[in-house]
Amino acid sequence: MANAPIKLLIAASGTGGHLFPAIALAEKLPEYKIEWLGVPNRLETQLVPKQYPLHTIAVEGFQQGFGLSSLRILGKLIASILEVRRILKQGNFQGVFTTGGYIAGPSVIAARSLGLPVVFHESNALPGKVTRFFGPWCTAVALGFAVAAKYLPRAQNVCVGTPVRSQFLDGGLDTTLDLPIPDHVPLIVVFGGSQGAVAVNQLVRQSAPAWFDVGAYVVHLTGDRDPEADSLKHPQYIALPFYDNMAALLRRANLAISRSGAGSLTELAVCGTPAILIPYPFAAEDHQSYNADVFTKAGAALTFLQSELTTEILQTQVLNLLQSPTELAKMADNAKAIAVPDSADKLASLLREVLET
Repeated sequence: MANAPIKLLIAASGTGGHLFPAIALAEKLPEYKIEWLGVPNRLETQLVPKQYPLHTIAVEGFQQGFGLSSLRILGKLIASILEVRRILKQGNFQGVFTTGGYIAGPSVIAARSLGLPVVFHESNALPGKVTRFFGPWCTAVALGFAVAAKYLPRAQNVCVGTPVRSQFLDGGLDTTLDLPIPDHVPLIVVFGGSQGAVAVNQLVRQSAPAWFDVGAYVVHLTGDRDPEADSLKHPQYIALPFYDNMAALLRRANLAISRSGAGSLTELAVCGTPAILIPYPFAAEDHQSYNADVFTKAGAALTFLQSELTTEILQTQVLNLLQSPTELAKMADNAKAIAVPDSADKLASLLREVLET
């Protein structure tokens, strides 16, 4: 009789930055029986049930650190730990994988209290507070950036990069770009990650006329929280809340203007897209600036603080790059050099090593 498949609980919740790497990993473990742990009313409730059974728990506040200032939050935390323990025991799970965020704390505590192995993936160059606190508790901490290891001196660190969705890899690559963009014009792609970026959107709309004048097209992914998203009209300007085939769009782009969340940066690197990065100034512990610093030091991007960036600076920097194809090509090569396109395979190998030995 064949051995029963290994059961893995994946705890990943909230934003694309937490969910997409976990989904990419899950796709590399077809022999495992995988179930998901999430939070009600978050993105996982839309993405995950199509593929994996979804359990949800009510937990909050962990990204604020451990100043559990109210009995209500503390009560939810204790209840969520007990609920995860119940799920793990009843489901006979053999391990937990998490990508951090709200849900990591109760998942790690519950799993370790049952003697189960835990692999934690940290995608940022500056690990979050939850990672720094719980990293030493975990069997292994998989890192998106090697520089993150210095902040986790007591954890078992393994640098594997950050997995990307299969659409970004050659086997799943759809090169069809169903947008009215001529073949040989310069293309600037603007995106703010899964949350959008209203402040960046405003700067881009003010700057774009100068780019139109030199023949550039702009595809602007505004997110769904910008009340002025439709305010600019021009035949060389396409504004969309989101676009599904980001791989084809970024491979076609001559230049991207982006926030510097780890997921966005991973996609830029895999696609070899030069970028101007504008770190989200309110990210926890300014971690997006640490991410951007990796790309700037590697020569793959230019970074500007939102507080210091003006329309004139953005206009000029973009025009200078568009007029310097040699510089853009060098930045593209540097971006590809950072990429770890087989990250999902490396992470899957780590999971197998932890769960099967």
